[in-house]
Amino acid sequence: MAVASTTDGRYFLRVADQSKPVTGDDVMRLASERSALPWETQITLHVPRAESDAVKRDKLLAALRVSDRVKASVKEKSDDELLDHYQLAQGQVLTHLGVLCLGRQHHRAQLTTAPVIQFIKYDEHGQKVNKLVWDDHTQSPMELIEAVWLEVPDFRERYELPDGLYRQNMPAFDEIVVRELLVNALVHRPYTQRGDIFLNLHPDRLEMVNPGLLPLGVTPQNVLHTTVRRNEHMARLFHDLKLMEREGSGFDKIFEVLLSQGRPAPELIETHDRVQVTVRRRILKPEVIDFIAKADQTYQLTQRERIVLGLLAQHDALTARELAGTLELPSVEALQPWLKRLLDWNLVQSTGRTQATRYFVDPGLLRSLNFAAGTTLKRIEPHRLSALIIEDVGRYPGTRIGDIHQRVGLEIPRSRLRRAVEQLVKDGGLLQEGVRSGTRYRLP
Repeated sequence: MAVASTTDGRYFLRVADQSKPVTGDDVMRLASERSALPWETQITLHVPRAESDAVKRDKLLAALRVSDRVKASVKEKSDDELLDHYQLAQGQVLTHLGVLCLGRQHHRAQLTTAPVIQFIKYDEHGQKVNKLVWDDHTQSPMELIEAVWLEVPDFRERYELPDGLYRQNMPAFDEIVVRELLVNALVHRPYTQRGDIFLNLHPDRLEMVNPGLLPLGVTPQNVLHTTVRRNEHMARLFHDLKLMEREGSGFDKIFEVLLSQGRPAPELIETHDRVQVTVRRRILKPEVIDFIAKADQTYQLTQRERIVLGLLAQHDALTARELAGTLELPSVEALQPWLKRLLDWNLVQSTGRTQATRYFVDPGLLRSLNFAAGTTLKRIEPHRLSALIIEDVGRYPGTRIGDIHQRVGLEIPRSRLRRAVEQLVKDGGLLQEGVRSGTRYRLP
């Protein structure tokens, strides 16, 4: 995203290959969201870093030092240097971000825009039946996520779905979805604007309402493909704490999880003063759950493929134009990387041509899960390959590598299988006995 002005004083916003004029209230939004002096790094409260909450500080530093997303050179920094590195402190004082994450209760309250979360439950008549509020400013944003998930009893609800002779236990609202909604609300909200975050629970849906508008350049129509980080330093901190994917895949993850569970895609709307995301509770097609799981196990699907397969499995058929519109793609030609492998594997079928092409999942395949195509072990991920080797050796102790190769899959290059076996031996996952052609493997 870039902003440019013309000689006559007009401003234009460029996102990808499109430009549009910036007018009215957007000019004020542009001024407040400029990266020259972000809210996170300001030090207007002048809170000494020595007055930070010692428990919160030590907990945060410990989490960063054990995170595999933090570089070794960063972990070697002293405590004060680590706070400076993440823009939590400048000189002898805490930044606004530092006050949010490390400050004491009265410091956080003085920010005036520190997040407040309200959970409100409604019955089928729209009447409020329960309310929980986190408004005392005792918790950091990271602690708020955990508190909301643990303290709302409705998030523990589960129900059973018929699954042949058995019954499948499903959550009313998936933990990944709820946490992603909370992370997005906290990281992407405008901290220059007051307003509470609302979790509105209705019998059929959960609504996450965040004050303010989407960042400039992001709309409900391009949210799957556009990444604009309003609070850059908070996003980096949350990423390194493994609370989010910094590259902006949080909304993609919500799509993936909901569609994989046979639920509708999330609904995003933006009004003049708020952004609302709605996730539905009802599972439209329970058979989609096993279908996506089996397909992923067999073919190691990408996130895009899981999303489009979940969409098509929920509908009788979608035209190329309808599918591109649902995926917020600019043209039907952009569907190619989403669909190509699914068509090659016959997981998705098509009829017609060009924009009139209709894509669908064979209902018989959806019910039977009898995939005719072979597996794609050539592209198997390293951890999956290691798991297959361990499972095979567990069944056939004292086996040779040639036998392992035969049973696990001859389409895997022999050299790659050997490297995986050698790594397992090195890591202690397998025991090696004998030498050269007499080498055999067993579990420790």
